Amino acid sequence: MHGASQTGIPGRKEVIRRWKEKGGLVAGVFPIHYPRALFEAFGVLPVEVWGPPSADPGPGSSHVQPYVCSLVRNSLSFVHSGDFSLVDLVCAPHGCDSLQGLGSLLTDFIRPEVPVIPLYLPRGERREALSFLAAELQSTAKRLEEITGKNPSAEEMERAIEADERARELAGELLQRRRELPLSTEEFYRVLRSREYLPAEEFSKLALAALSKKGAHPEGIPIVLSGIVPEPRELLDELDGMGALVVADDTAACGRRLYPAGNSSDPFVRMAESILSGPPDPARGASISERADHLLALARSSGARGILFYETKFCEPELFYLPLLRETLTEKGLPSTVVEVDVGEPLSGRVTGRISAFLEMLQQ
Repeated sequence: MHGASQTGIPGRKEVIRRWKEKGGLVAGVFPIHYPRALFEAFGVLPVEVWGPPSADPGPGSSHVQPYVCSLVRNSLSFVHSGDFSLVDLVCAPHGCDSLQGLGSLLTDFIRPEVPVIPLYLPRGERREALSFLAAELQSTAKRLEEITGKNPSAEEMERAIEADERARELAGELLQRRRELPLSTEEFYRVLRSREYLPAEEFSKLALAALSKKGAHPEGIPIVLSGIVPEPRELLDELDGMGALVVADDTAACGRRLYPAGNSSDPFVRMAESILSGPPDPARGASISERADHLLALARSSGARGILFYETKFCEPELFYLPLLRETLTEKGLPSTVVEVDVGEPLSGRVTGRISAFLEMLQQ
């Protein structure tokens, strides 16, 4: 978990300390989709674990095959680290086979001393998906009640859901107004990704402060950033240095979790509606045509000239989609390139060279 940042945004450890001083619990949450509002309603702060780049990969590598993605490997290493003592429980959503394997390791083999809550997500748009996920969220609530001894009232649930919906709305506004904000790419993503650990209302205040900033507008070759997570962070400074400007985001860590608000009066159905109505994602079984249409719409609305698929090595859901997805985008006149990285390794010259060549092509 990262410490305090240099941009005035509190780091994970500081936020955790403050939360615990108020008597709250902390959940370490692995990628990708989960009901943040549900945890906050029980007084539990979700702190997301995206395969910490600083983690020693050794402990995690001893539990998984060498072709499992670095997010899972580094997340397992986090379980063995001293920072893991900061969490009171773990949530393991099943976003892909590797993440499902991570959940199974934690519930059946490694078994950390804190409770582990697996979370099963439906795939595709079948009629039963909404009722299945709503029931799964109810089951998660029962586990949280057992762990915390709390039973939030209907009003407390509604407040948590509304605060989360407001935070997502502001995250979406940050992305929509990216060209207007006088922030470097690294500064912009520090704000956007602080949602991974800040309480909803605290993030909303931070987002509003960022949206109110005045100054020179950033310039550069406009691109869509896609993939799983923008790690290691050197990528963001490199993009600025190469003259790129990320004007739209389709990463699993950010853009694909801009869920719209749900409509139901039942809090569990409302949260399920929200997650299932989010942008198309391979982790939720979206079709290639849905993905292509979404990316084309992002490029049109933001003025992006191309897409950088910044992928984690061995990420099967992402990589299986790319050949047909890129072919469709090319046919529609939207160029793209793919680079694969290990989140625990520094950027290589091969990766930066490929990105630079792509940007040069977009300028022609």
